[in-house]
Amino acid sequence: MSKLVTIYGGSGFVGRYIARRMAKHGWRVRVAVRRPNEALFVKPYGAVGQVEPILCNIRDDASVRAAMQGADAVVNCVGVLNSIGKNSFDAVHHDGAGRVARIATEEGVGQLVQLSAIGANAESESEYARTKAQGEEDVQAAFPGAVILRPSVIFGTDDQFFNRFANMTRFGPVMPITGGDTKFQPVHVDDVANAAELAVLGQVEAGVYELGGPDVETLRESIDRMLTVTQRRRLVVNLPFGIARLQAGIFDLIQWISGGLIASPLTRDQVTSLGYDNVVSEDAKGFADLGITPRAMAAILPDYLWRFRVSGQYAAIQNSAKNLRTDI
Repeated sequence: MSKLVTIYGGSGFVGRYIARRMAKHGWRVRVAVRRPNEALFVKPYGAVGQVEPILCNIRDDASVRAAMQGADAVVNCVGVLNSIGKNSFDAVHHDGAGRVARIATEEGVGQLVQLSAIGANAESESEYARTKAQGEEDVQAAFPGAVILRPSVIFGTDDQFFNRFANMTRFGPVMPITGGDTKFQPVHVDDVANAAELAVLGQVEAGVYELGGPDVETLRESIDRMLTVTQRRRLVVNLPFGIARLQAGIFDLIQWISGGLIASPLTRDQVTSLGYDNVVSEDAKGFADLGITPRAMAAILPDYLWRFRVSGQYAAIQNSAKNLRTDI
């Protein structure tokens, strides 16, 4: 019988790419998610019955164990960008990661891959970064052979980075941002999935790997790149951190009053994170150690940001028409 991998959060932005890659290897893929009915799109990634979404709540031992039964490898992609209700940073990034690792050891799983993030630091002022680090510690304590992947900001067709900023261009001539001088090293989602794939196949030594693309640039430079691709002109205003924290505090209050029904578009914790560079450390293991050449943004962004151009898919035709001679 073919091998089985359980991917917690396998219908998410990164998880779906890992699921697709493992299906191509002939593995059976179990996609463990809270809402299986919303993850049915993963089924065509493989043959009939090869990729199956199942119900799982990473906060519950019995649920995590049931999803792991018979698995040869496990990948944990579950993460949140906004701490809401029971799905808090601590419950998901810290306790959830440790739970998966502990049960993986008890179940005799062969390989464990944990998706973390660059900037994970147990002493960080950011709760997101702090709980990511605490999760890493618990994973390594319970499963010493685990491979931990720390990507920088991830870009791709369904990302929450370039798509989010590109969508902002539709609402006016001014784009307010925070942390414009903070450096990022955007990495393509399928390159991260490739790293996870190698780890699941047992071709990666245990340890922590920081994953960043070939381009290091500030947030402001990334915004300028997006504006060039979308062919829009906007005034980008870099708000001081004090003003951004005040604004985020109001958003957080609205989120709290609504009981999480109205999610904060910018949280105070995100503002804190924007105060730190998000690039690969000089002494860190990374793509080179995995034999992977990461793809540049220039080769990918036009493939999915074209929809934010004023003329959408017709922008190239329209631009070409401007060069037609009218004196013939």
